[in-house]
Order: sequence, then structure tokens, then C-alpha cells
Amino acid sequence: MDGEISPAEVQQLLEDDADVRIVDIRDERSFEHSRIPDSENVPFHELSSRIEELEGADHIVTVCPHGEASVQAARLIGSYEGTADARVESMEGGLEKYGLQYGLVADEDASEESTADAESPF
Repeated sequence: MDGEISPAEVQQLLEDDADVRIVDIRDERSFEHSRIPDSENVPFHELSSRIEELEGADHIVTVCPHGEASVQAARLIGSYEGTADARVESMEGGLEKYGLQYGLVADEDASEESTADAESPF
């Protein structure tokens, strides 16, 4: 793991269309409800069995609700031989901090219930 990255730095990477893979480690339902644009969902409990999907990436940023579990995910990814050359970071403050600053996107198929709870980034 190469440390933490701020939500502002993640937003700048997205705006610059940088070659970065943003890995959201929450469960699928939470991911469908709200997420960072262009992020991908690899739930934490599936990470060790799906880690090869990240092979060859140059830059990986892990995200979670508050920026704590994503540190563990970044360490796991960073220890994998197939990502040894990648820059692997955890987003500090998690989706809560990012969502407050930049907002999150949701699936268009989300239920009315999740739309009614739009203030919550999770």
C-alpha cells in the first residue's frame, strides 16, 4: 500500500480521465445505491478470490464508507504479486467525505425508497 489519497485528489484523477481503478469494497446493494462515478464493485469478502481482476493496473484506489476497511483492502491488493508495480492507495475519509464534497451517483433502476433517502451517501 502506498498510503492514502484525499477525496479531492480522487476527484482530480476522475476529471483528468487518469488511468485509475477505483475499487469500492462495499456490498453490491450499497454500491448500487450510491458510488463514485466510474468505480467498480469488488466486495471486501470477495477481494481475495477476485484480486486477479486488478492485475496489470497502474493505479488502484480502494474506497469504503469511512476510509477504514479500504486501508485493509489496499494492503491486501498491494501484497498481491500481480499488482506489485501498481500504486495502491486508500481514499481517506471514505465515501462519506467524498459524497459530502462531490456527490455520488446511483443506478437509474434504484427503487423509490433509495431515492427518498438521497441525503445518505450509503
